[in-house]
Amino acid sequence: MKLKFKKKTAKREVARKKNRMRVRRKVTGTTERPRLCVFRSSKYIYAQIIDDSTGKTLASADSKADKTNSREAAKKVGETIAKKAQAANVASVVFDRSGYIYHGKIKSLADGAREAGLKF
Repeated sequence: MKLKFKKKTAKREVARKKNRMRVRRKVTGTTERPRLCVFRSSKYIYAQIIDDSTGKTLASADSKADKTNSREAAKKVGETIAKKAQAANVASVVFDRSGYIYHGKIKSLADGAREAGLKF
């Protein structure tokens, strides 16, 4: 898949989109192991568990209730998504970091999900 950008698009965003496409070529969610997708905005952090074979979202969580975008909020989102996944009978997932570096908030979210019982 070829990506097209406008001339005014920031270099950082272009690099993240390229990294995201590189990761998505290798990471796909199946019915047995759906994909845990993460999105980080300037205000909040979001997580979804997606079954790519059917194209449906099985569970989702965000940090809007905490009104922050901190590591603690990311850890809570990880714990929440793990609880919702277990309610949807999902024991293990494939982690899709969406081109973000596995550090800071992304790592905190993953650690929170692992501590709550999700395997990946």
